[in-house]
Amino acid sequence: MLKNRYVRTIILSRVLLQLGIWIRNFAVLLFITDVTNNDPLYVSLISVVEYAPIFIFAIIGGTFADRWRPKRTMVWSDLLSALSVLFVLFTVMNGTWIALLLGTFVSASLSQFSQPSAMKLYKKHVPNEQLQAVMAMSQSLIAIFMVVGPLIGTFIYLQYGIEVSLALTVMMFFGSALILMRLPRDTEDLISKEAGSFMKEMTDGLRYVWANRSLRTLSATFASSGFAVGLITPLTLFIVIEKLGQNKQFLQWVLMANGAAMLIGGILIMGIAKKLKPQILLVTGLLVSAFCTVGVGASTSILITILLQIISGLFYPCIQVGIQIMILQNSESAFIGRVSGAITPIFMGMMVIGMSLSGYLKDVLSLTTVYVISSFLLVIGALLLTPLMRKNVNVQQQR
Repeated sequence: MLKNRYVRTIILSRVLLQLGIWIRNFAVLLFITDVTNNDPLYVSLISVVEYAPIFIFAIIGGTFADRWRPKRTMVWSDLLSALSVLFVLFTVMNGTWIALLLGTFVSASLSQFSQPSAMKLYKKHVPNEQLQAVMAMSQSLIAIFMVVGPLIGTFIYLQYGIEVSLALTVMMFFGSALILMRLPRDTEDLISKEAGSFMKEMTDGLRYVWANRSLRTLSATFASSGFAVGLITPLTLFIVIEKLGQNKQFLQWVLMANGAAMLIGGILIMGIAKKLKPQILLVTGLLVSAFCTVGVGASTSILITILLQIISGLFYPCIQVGIQIMILQNSESAFIGRVSGAITPIFMGMMVIGMSLSGYLKDVLSLTTVYVISSFLLVIGALLLTPLMRKNVNVQQQR
């Protein structure tokens, strides 16, 4: 797979991009918890500004990705992300920490133009029989940074502070853009030839998703599982502090255990992905995540919590690979950006709602209860996929 120039270049650029994201995210998290004394509201707000742009801009970015040249789109997205973090660095140096939230929001927004463009290049230049393996490789890369990212981000922040962390983030984003410039010039067939307006193309994309049974079912699963993930995403820090009795720096070890397992799981998926339907991968991942979620919410043992994080991490690539392959297999090339842009906001929109409510629900109910609710929603998401387990549904199926 790495012999493929497109795969090799995009993966290399994602290495720098992931490194910059983890350095930035942990610097922002630790800095804001320092200045707000671990205020749950601000901890939740960090997650909201990281994920809300995906809900707001995904369909817009996906539509433009179908209209624009994918290489150029990815390069400019990374360059503008670097500039936005550079602006934040200058404001933080002048004592305005709230700009950290703004910079994170802008950077996450720009990624909504880059990601669907990468998928278009994969769809065009990667053979169908290698797509699942390439998706698994991408998830393995994410898993690697789940292991080293928290450690690197925490170390850099604790040793050098917020300003150095942001400066390194700028360098990583610029480096990613430079690597992407090595891609061959975009071909005309990667650009939408539709004569309609932007609004018409975006509407056509939404209709395309609704007319496709597999994509419609996947959207329902996204809604349930997105809300489930959102409820617990900001609360991992409180699992560490309240359930395990550790300080906030211990969070990096919990995430590293999960990330190491994700890496192993991603490697295993690369070997078996061709033999399993993506629906089966997705359902399996959701059910295992549901089991681990309720266990983490109830556990007060460091050993059990870490073990559950490892099990969850081993099966997490099943979810991501299943999702990406279902989108790619059930979408025509001309609609890849819009399909991704239409479905992703469903997950992220519900995720943002969940994150916005998580701090309130934790106070009104309890930390354990919120995790039980999240687990129940993941099971619902898996059950919604059962119609697709009985038979294959291709891209031509209509209502």
